[in-house]
Amino acid sequence: MAKLAPDDVEARVKALTGWSVEGDAIVKEFRFGGFPGAIAFVVRLGMAAEVANHHPDLDIRYNRVRVALSTHSEGGVTEKDFALAAEADAGQ
Repeated sequence: MAKLAPDDVEARVKALTGWSVEGDAIVKEFRFGGFPGAIAFVVRLGMAAEVANHHPDLDIRYNRVRVALSTHSEGGVTEKDFALAAEADAGQ
């Protein structure tokens, strides 16, 4: 899957709520009522990522989960990243 042009990534990320571009990735921090909610989110997103064979970078901090999406094999953001971003937003 081909890496998207930076202008395309910027335009598409503006259509998403809470996502931003950081380097070669799109990122968002999700907040939950506590640790169990954060972990349940990670499990749901992890299962979706495994099915898609596309794995995000996750940082868990008690009730917050930072998700960073980039297709490392392509050196930047691809359609796979926007698809997994949609999965993350749906699972919040």
